[in-house]
Amino acid sequence: MGKLLAALLAGIFTLCLQAPPAEAQQPMISTQAWQAYKAKFLDPGGRIIDDGNGNISHSEGQGYGLLLSVLAGSPADFALIWTFTRTELVLRNDGLAAWKWSPGAKPHVTDINNATDGDILIAYALGLAGQQWGRRDYTAAGAAVARAILAKTVVEEGGRTLLLPGAMGFSAGDRRDGPVINPSYWIFEAFPVLDQLAPSPAWGTLRNDGIAIINELRFGPKQLPADWISLKPNPRPASGFPAEYGYNALRIPLYLVRGGVTDRQLLSRFRQATSGASGAITIVDLNSGATRSNLTDPGYRIVNHILACVVDKAALPADVKQFTPTLYYPSTLHLLGLSFVAAKHPECL
Repeated sequence: MGKLLAALLAGIFTLCLQAPPAEAQQPMISTQAWQAYKAKFLDPGGRIIDDGNGNISHSEGQGYGLLLSVLAGSPADFALIWTFTRTELVLRNDGLAAWKWSPGAKPHVTDINNATDGDILIAYALGLAGQQWGRRDYTAAGAAVARAILAKTVVEEGGRTLLLPGAMGFSAGDRRDGPVINPSYWIFEAFPVLDQLAPSPAWGTLRNDGIAIINELRFGPKQLPADWISLKPNPRPASGFPAEYGYNALRIPLYLVRGGVTDRQLLSRFRQATSGASGAITIVDLNSGATRSNLTDPGYRIVNHILACVVDKAALPADVKQFTPTLYYPSTLHLLGLSFVAAKHPECL
């Protein structure tokens, strides 16, 4: 009888230590902010509109929309976005999503190649939604995408596990300077969830190798990575792409901190090299170190303010704390940034 009681008490103690059920989690994006984002970028058919890129939709935008709707605690919006994504983009026979959907084209999908960051966002959001709302169909769909990512875009090259930006066009067999990678496609926070969906040691190796590669990518006077990198024979900006720290790369430090990376030296290097006039974040010519653009939108500026929060506990400026949608891309980064600070660093709000 004593052993039975001890076992019962141990079980109760274990339950008390467990996290609260997923349905008790509080939204990380306010209703007001999500409603403003939806009103500008989510059409009634479930597609996220990239208004800075000819009003097209793409797998990245759909993935961001799915993730943000989970963070906002909105299952109805998630279902709407997923229905469009599943029916309009998940058309390939390998389980990945076609990356580009154009409203003025017939057929609407104008490039059947995938974009691996979009697929990661989609699988990640499906995994979170399945857990959060008890939807096994979402979990199964996320697992199928995660398995396809592993099969088609995760490769071993030069002793490292790499993420190809697409299933076609970037491997050593596809390009003379291949493999070509885009370091901003490593969405570090997603890998543990993808590992739950499609268990494989490759996810952990991909995370570790991605962080190591980003640490090594130091081009030009500012010592920054390029958007697109050739790894043959040694890392360098890939041919056919601007040699710049551009609109892709500027989200790398956001993905690092959202993925739990707190390396002060690494984060400070990004912040110092990309801090422009009046708090702007800069697009940088890697060869000269010159600033090509000063980006003043709060959705871009929040990246460096988050780095200051993580490294120095600095509070976000008042205008960055407030969300007002501008264009699709910076507005998306803005909500990702605010949700991270609300969850992990509320002292900076």
